[in-house]
Amino acid sequence: MRMHTIIVVLTAALAFVSTPAAAAHDPAVPATAAASVAECATDKARIDKDFSTGAYSNCKATTKNHFKLTIAPEDEGEINCSAWYAFRIAAPRKTRIKVDLDYTRCGHRYWPKTSTDGVNWKFMNPKYVTIEGESDERAARLTLSVGKEPLFVAAQEIFPPSVYDAWLSEMDKAPFASVELLGRSAHGRAIKLLTIAEASSAPRETIVLVGRQHPPEVTGALAMLPFVETIMGDSELAKAYRARFETLAVPLLNPDGVVYGYWRHNTGGVDLNRDWGPFTQPETGLMQNVLQSIDKDPERSLRVLIDFHSTNKDVFYTIPDELPTDPELFIKTWLGFYQTRMPDYDVNRDARHVVGRPISKAHVYDTYGVPGITFEIGDETDRQLIKRIGRESAIAMMQTMLQTPLPQAPKARAANAQPSGEQ
Repeated sequence: MRMHTIIVVLTAALAFVSTPAAAAHDPAVPATAAASVAECATDKARIDKDFSTGAYSNCKATTKNHFKLTIAPEDEGEINCSAWYAFRIAAPRKTRIKVDLDYTRCGHRYWPKTSTDGVNWKFMNPKYVTIEGESDERAARLTLSVGKEPLFVAAQEIFPPSVYDAWLSEMDKAPFASVELLGRSAHGRAIKLLTIAEASSAPRETIVLVGRQHPPEVTGALAMLPFVETIMGDSELAKAYRARFETLAVPLLNPDGVVYGYWRHNTGGVDLNRDWGPFTQPETGLMQNVLQSIDKDPERSLRVLIDFHSTNKDVFYTIPDELPTDPELFIKTWLGFYQTRMPDYDVNRDARHVVGRPISKAHVYDTYGVPGITFEIGDETDRQLIKRIGRESAIAMMQTMLQTPLPQAPKARAANAQPSGEQ
């Protein structure tokens, strides 16, 4: 099967660019959300957020060539400072426009990116970006050259559900893969499951991959897709891996948050990666069903869960090696192989565990005794490097899994695990 690159798949993003009011035509968008679209305009330019992932709290024209956008989180609850913004600007004739990004909380975090088609993105030239203030007071001023062709400006590349749908459709063409509806979000959007495994009558060992619990964490998605594509590749390693292991991938767990441009939460005001254990939200409830279905099936064994995220640097948050897992010392071996494959790159690991903490990696260890890993990619990590990270880490993971002995019987459980200081 010929694997398509992420750039090719991103052409699906044109679906929301071609329709000026795409969000309003999304059948899963409540009328209140569609009606909240803000726009401001002068005779020099017009700014709007009327597209999937578009987000700012308020827009004000201070002069004909100068706009102020207020950026605010989705609710008043406790929030991680992933201050997302995305807007579109156009002008009747070529002109230069200044846009101020002011934040009600947290301050400016993401370096602005621009695109004319929603597919190909560029980091803004520092010459045209001014950052002022410190910490929570950081604000940004952007100087943009615009014309009749709309210019998209966003905290990260826009990566809406349509891109995932197009990518999953390509993956579904493989004879050893299938895509199904796992369930729906609180606002009715599809959450899909990709299953990868060669036909076999043998018991299945299962690896679970999950992504996009937090809406702005696009770089984690940019790593997850080539990770999965490598597992689905034509190499002898990938074929041997698929013959023994089943991989279940849920690449977009929080589609509502992504579409609405939320900083952290789902529409229930909950950080999904603080809801593993309680499982109070429909999205995390779907993951609970996945894990329980594996656990209840005598022919299947959960082996590893990898959860893709983004933060300010590349880092793996893992279970400490001194805690017993099945497979034994999987993380140490995997990251060792990975470092060997990336000699010019430092693999950064932070190993901590707090018993009962309701995050994915802690929950799978506490409940099933298997390694849980939070795979974090830096916000501004080079995009070509991210593809390499996804590919090489997948190769190292498959090598490691194929060297592991068959799972213990009965299925292992963590016992008397002790906290090690994770915050």
